[in-house]
Amino acid sequence: QVQLVESGGGLVEAGGSLRLSCAASGRTSSIEDMGWYRQAPGEERDFVATMSWSDGTAFYSDSVKGRFTISRASAENIVYLQMNSLKPEDTAIYYCSAGGGSDLYWGQGTQVTVSS
Repeated sequence: QVQLVESGGGLVEAGGSLRLSCAASGRTSSIEDMGWYRQAPGEERDFVATMSWSDGTAFYSDSVKGRFTISRASAENIVYLQMNSLKPEDTAIYYCSAGGGSDLYWGQGTQVTVSS
């Protein structure tokens, strides 16, 4: 099992920045990738960004490309999401994910609210 704990959400004005963190614990040797998803009220959970744990290759959704950056502190099993130029439509609960083999783990989520 892998446990994920997110932090760093909050309220920010449009154009501002936030950095989310996600710390993994437990069977972290099984992790192959970590990433971020988000879910706005009444919407499905959507992909935001992911990073390969082996080589750091990152992928982003088109909606955040150029504004968000995923990074890691692999020795500490932490993944970050730096969010710049935030827009009101970025408002959502952001969930950290960790995948390995057929397993997929989720954090409890952290609220990000962007005011206009």
